[in-house]
Amino acid sequence: MSSILKNIIRFILFIAVQVFVLNNVPPLHQFIVPYLYFLYILWLPFNINRFFLLILSFAFGLTLDYFTGTPGLHAAPCVLIAFIRPFLLNLLIPQETTEQSYLEPSIKSMGWAPYSLYAFLLTFSHHFYLVLIEWLQFGNFFYFIGKVLGTTAISLLLIFISEMLFFRKARFRTNA
Repeated sequence: MSSILKNIIRFILFIAVQVFVLNNVPPLHQFIVPYLYFLYILWLPFNINRFFLLILSFAFGLTLDYFTGTPGLHAAPCVLIAFIRPFLLNLLIPQETTEQSYLEPSIKSMGWAPYSLYAFLLTFSHHFYLVLIEWLQFGNFFYFIGKVLGTTAISLLLIFISEMLFFRKARFRTNA
């Protein structure tokens, strides 16, 4: 399957899972809101053009906003993590590793520790910005941090469950 077709299917699948499954989960707790949709941005290929990554992330977030009736609430954090993602990847893994070996970030291509840090930092950034935009104020700081940490924890759990359940075959880049 081509990379473009695979990413189009992922786009539709992540939106559908978030809108029809995770958004309909009854509230687990006042701090816990399950989000998994942004994993689409984390799984995009290493070599994607940065401008196209930002445009694609904006369109992805805006599509989710259309289905949830929240204009711009999810688009802004998606663009934020798309902006941070290339810099974080350059810090976590050597450039020659991404250029010569694997096509996309995964546990197998990056290793457990770098991938966990990659997923945690982008998840925390996404949720911090999402909760901040949602409230447009800090209000009670401890409640704010509790909501960000609770949502980040449940999202990381969902990310690692997704990584284990939906094993992505590690595709190597070739010179051909």
